[in-house]
Amino acid sequence: MKFDVAIIGGGPGGSTCGSFLKKYKPTLKVGIFERETFPRDHIGESQLPVIGSILNELGVWDKIERADFPIKVGGTYRWGKTDDLWDFHFLPNGEFFEKERPGTYEGQRLETAFQVDRSVYDKILLDHSRELGCDVYEGSGVREVKRSGDTVTGLVLQDGTEVQARHYVDASGHVGVLRRAMGVEIDEPSTLKNVAFWDYWQNAEWAVTLGIGGTRIQVMSVGYGWLWFIPLSPTRTSLGFVCPADYYKKSGLTPKELYYKAIQDEPRISALVRNGSAEGNFGSTKDWSFVAHRMTGENWILAGESSGFADPILSAGLSLTHASAREAAFTILELDRGGDKQWLVEQYFGRNKRRVMQHIRFADYWYAGNQHFSDLKDYTSEIAKDAGLDLDGEKAFQWLGTGGFVEEDLGIGGFGTVSIGALHQIAARMSGDPGTIAFGGFNGFVLNFEGAKKVQLPHYEAGKVLPIPAYTRNGKVLPLSGLFGYLIKGLERSPRIFEALSAMEKDLRSAGIQYDRSIHEGMTQCLEALVRDGWVECRTYKTGDVLPNDLPDSSFFQQNRDEFLPQGKRASALTGPSVKSVPSPAREL
Repeated sequence: MKFDVAIIGGGPGGSTCGSFLKKYKPTLKVGIFERETFPRDHIGESQLPVIGSILNELGVWDKIERADFPIKVGGTYRWGKTDDLWDFHFLPNGEFFEKERPGTYEGQRLETAFQVDRSVYDKILLDHSRELGCDVYEGSGVREVKRSGDTVTGLVLQDGTEVQARHYVDASGHVGVLRRAMGVEIDEPSTLKNVAFWDYWQNAEWAVTLGIGGTRIQVMSVGYGWLWFIPLSPTRTSLGFVCPADYYKKSGLTPKELYYKAIQDEPRISALVRNGSAEGNFGSTKDWSFVAHRMTGENWILAGESSGFADPILSAGLSLTHASAREAAFTILELDRGGDKQWLVEQYFGRNKRRVMQHIRFADYWYAGNQHFSDLKDYTSEIAKDAGLDLDGEKAFQWLGTGGFVEEDLGIGGFGTVSIGALHQIAARMSGDPGTIAFGGFNGFVLNFEGAKKVQLPHYEAGKVLPIPAYTRNGKVLPLSGLFGYLIKGLERSPRIFEALSAMEKDLRSAGIQYDRSIHEGMTQCLEALVRDGWVECRTYKTGDVLPNDLPDSSFFQQNRDEFLPQGKRASALTGPSVKSVPSPAREL
């Protein structure tokens, strides 16, 4: 069989890549080869809001919405220094309003995500690829990758069928069929190497019901690991346990025994599954973070988890997969248009490696900041030692920001998929010290591009990879576009911040953009990132007000207040005087 593009793997990475190829160049012959037959279960069900725009661009958002998956509006955590529960909200103050479903991709739904049953979700995506014209072969695993040097010359399927293509995409996940065949090495930069155990439960209660179909995932730490609780439908829930591989080996317990012990030891989770029952589809895997040394070759590209994986604590897995698969498709399309191959593949690798490494580093910080892990002190202290962290908020910021806080994917200052404002709130939650605000107490900001090199960064849009101007210096980048571009133009006119903001507001208004609260919050986070990454130098002029020592309060992190929700909006198992009095969750215990 001959194709323009052959994709190994029909999960979200493979289907996203294939669908974008056919959407923007319908004449391409695209083959997707999946070793399993869908539907099939898969972990990695909790999403981040960034995925919504990708699903919408693919033309599949409405299909996903009609599947009636729970709407993820945030998460509830027991993590950090105290036993208190705290919530992370995608929407300010967690205000999610009643809206009939199926809904449209607008308003508050732009800022929320889905919690998906992967057996349903992945099939919708793969069927969508079929509808767009991809040739999809299920039950067709790749037995052999033929190669000549760094060039893939063909694939051999399990039944002996040979496949040839001009481009090959490895979307096979952790297995990394193509990555392994081409001898690509990986780095495992994290000290903590985890294992995960999970099962699916019927008739567990949702902790809360917000609006229509909205809820929060539950992430609860126990002294030796943590549990995820992700409702996938009104009746089905994914419940998993993560701990270090060494801890599991030394525990003397079987995976299932350790899994049920963790549930029993966590009162909130045990309450939610008290009247439920496990399906018995027990699974386990190693959850080791890694990143590939390279992600492209002469005629092949790695996408999704074949190129790198970050610990699931931040729910970033599907976001990384969808984003890299989209960019892999756009890169192939641009190569076919005769684009600069060296620039395209270098930008693809640098961008995706940076994403994965940011999430690995952030996950390490997250683990090191959890003092509930009493049985994991050796592991978490080793993480902190390797990172040079003592959990002081300012030192944590210095360590996290080694690669820079100017985050082009967010369009504002941040790290990975988290804004700087949220980072400060996380630091405060973890260490009691949010760190200083870099721009606080100053009213002048002088641009500093000394030693910087003018480069072009990729902007992925409508099937194209468009170069945008940027600066780079000491491994940090500054795109001259979006809010960063407007702020830099303002500072070029005047280093006095309020004069610069006035100029910025005029420029935005000329572009048809209203300078509202969200733009102001974004601007302050851009300024914080510019200062921390050294793109501006702070000044205090004798005249003019100085900026405050805090970022605008977006209230994305708050103490949990579920007890104040009306009856019927919170789990009946959690409404008593003390969750800790709840009996063991199920007869299996």
